[in-house]
Amino acid sequence: MTQLTRPLRAFAGSLSAALVLAACSGGPQDAPLEVEIMQVVGQQVKQRLKRQPERPPVTRALLDSLDETYIEVTIEDDGQRAYLQPQLVKQDSTPGQVTVWLTEDAVTLAMRNGVLTATRGLRNDMLSSSALLRETGGAMGPAGGATGARRYEFAALDNRSQVFTLACTVSDLGLETIEIIELTYQTRHLQERCESGPGGESGVVVNDYWVDSRSGHLWQSRQWAGPTTGYLRIRQLTL
Repeated sequence: MTQLTRPLRAFAGSLSAALVLAACSGGPQDAPLEVEIMQVVGQQVKQRLKRQPERPPVTRALLDSLDETYIEVTIEDDGQRAYLQPQLVKQDSTPGQVTVWLTEDAVTLAMRNGVLTATRGLRNDMLSSSALLRETGGAMGPAGGATGARRYEFAALDNRSQVFTLACTVSDLGLETIEIIELTYQTRHLQERCESGPGGESGVVVNDYWVDSRSGHLWQSRQWAGPTTGYLRIRQLTL
C-alpha cells in the first residue's frame, strides 16, 4: 500500500457503517435483544469514525514522489473522497479505450476515454452507459459538437434495473485554465447536456469535461453517476 492510499479511505469505507446502522431500524418482528445489540454496535462505529484523524493534505510534492497513476474522485453530495488506481485497460470494438479504476475497498469505476460508463460498489450502481465519443482520434472526453442518445442502466431493488434513455448534445464552451493541486492546465471545456423525452422522470443531466487543449488528455470532469449517487467530481492527479 502506498503512502497515498494508507491514510485515505475510499467510498466503501463508510458504507459498511451505514449498513450496520440501517440494521438498527428493523421491523417489529426483530428480537429486542438483537435490536439492542445492533444499536450498541452502531454507536461504537460512530464513535470510531469520530476518532479517525483528519486526512493529511495531498500536496504536489507527495504526488511527485509516487510512481503510480492516480485519480481523485469525490461524491459531490456528501464530500466522500477516494483515490483510485487503474486495474485494467482494454480496447474493444467500440470507439475509445476502457479503463477500470479501483479503490482500496474494491469499489470500481469504468471509463471509456474518461467518460463514466459503469460503477461497482456504490449504491444503485451504474450497470452500464453508452458514451458519445469520436470515431477516430486520440482526444479523451465526449466528441465536441456530438448529438445523440445515451442509455443509462442502474441497479434497482429485487435484482431489477432502471433504464434512462436521454437525448444529449455536447457543446464546446471554449478555453479554460484549471488548477489541480499546484499545477495548471490549459483546457477546452466540453459540456454534455442530456434530457429525457416527454414524460421522462430523470430530468436534465449535465456532464462537464476539461480536456487538454494540446494533448487531448482529460484532466478533470464532473459526471452523473445516477439518481442515488448523484455527481462525481474526478481529477487526474498523476499519469
